[in-house]
Amino acid sequence: MNDTTLPRALPLPDAADPERRTWLLAAGAAGGAAAVGTAVPLVSSFAPSERAKAMGAAVEVDLADLAPGGLKTVEWRGKPVWIQRRTPEMIAALAGYEAELADPASTRDELPPALRNPGRSLQPEIFVAIGICTHLGCSPTAVAAGSSHPSVGADWPGGFFCPCHGSTFDLAGRVYKNKPAPTNLEIPPHRFVGATRLVIGETDAA
Repeated sequence: MNDTTLPRALPLPDAADPERRTWLLAAGAAGGAAAVGTAVPLVSSFAPSERAKAMGAAVEVDLADLAPGGLKTVEWRGKPVWIQRRTPEMIAALAGYEAELADPASTRDELPPALRNPGRSLQPEIFVAIGICTHLGCSPTAVAAGSSHPSVGADWPGGFFCPCHGSTFDLAGRVYKNKPAPTNLEIPPHRFVGATRLVIGETDAA
């Protein structure tokens, strides 16, 4: 048989060749890095971030520094939550104008029995509500009784005014009639854990 007809064997890479060995190692490392790079985002997508977990966590608030008539805003689930310490005058002002409200008894609200009162509160002096208008999600501002604000009347008993489309709410977050907002302000779940401590995101039944 003629030796020239036999297939020629390919030469093996010379392990002693430093340039070729360096190239092979670099190529292998690059491939491994690419595989890891595609795997990390996939794995991390299954693990919720600390911020995502905190979004649903309860928030404890100290009320010791909340003066009568004062309002404090905290964040819960990415939403502003108002906490207002109502004065005796503010509590008394919640009565007498029910006919002007769209839902004075909160019949459309999903409230627990403990909150089904004119003040929509667990304690008359502490009012807790999500500070987002139920119309299109703007944030209303507090307007005190007797204010010269052009969008409220002279007999305004105090409450909240939404600057986006003019909805008005009383000091219990109840919306007035003939306003864009369809329902009262939302009351978040909350409970007291002491004389000056409030937990938002939990109830006593939890």
